[in-house]
Amino acid sequence: MAAHLRRPQLTVDMEAVVQTAVRRGYTAQGEMFSAHNMALLAGELCACKAELLSGGLSGGNAAAIIKHLWSGQPVLIPYDEDFNHEPCQRDGHRAHWAVASGVLLGLDRGSVNDEHAQPSPTLPWLYVTSGNHLPCPVDSATEVYILTKQGKSLRYQLWSLDSVAQSNGQLRVMDPVRASDGVRYVVPEGGVEVGLAGQAVLLHTRTEEQEPK
Repeated sequence: MAAHLRRPQLTVDMEAVVQTAVRRGYTAQGEMFSAHNMALLAGELCACKAELLSGGLSGGNAAAIIKHLWSGQPVLIPYDEDFNHEPCQRDGHRAHWAVASGVLLGLDRGSVNDEHAQPSPTLPWLYVTSGNHLPCPVDSATEVYILTKQGKSLRYQLWSLDSVAQSNGQLRVMDPVRASDGVRYVVPEGGVEVGLAGQAVLLHTRTEEQEPK
């Protein structure tokens, strides 16, 4: 999914993803319990720089994610997936990856500059940037939602960045049923918490010359 968001767009066969991950020793059954390995795999397959964020998805890291999405570039985020694909908190028992590809910022009406953003014809409360020229108003945002898709979902969803950060930060252990099923999985030294908690991967799919000004 992230490869499709690259500019120029790439088509990466799922079998090639799995085979490469197995060959590199990142996975045994298709699992990915290491954000570090995910960054290496994504960078290789998407032919772009993959930046690993650690230390949680709040504060400065939240601002980095918002600005990255604002520039039209994807973020890979591990989280606990609920039955409706939204973030939940299950201690990592339902750990999955999602791709974030957009951001919706809640702003005070007076903080929106009409020169760079215009109201939607059908939703007057929704402002759309004109040609991506509006600087990211991350410091003025009172609410943040990110546009995400999980591989098993048929549609994109808007998730609160706070809920994603909370789900991401509590990834601690593998599902006990999976851990005791007798199947081999690749788990980093220190376990799921060391491999996933508080981490995300920024994919730099545009060059500096392609960045919106």
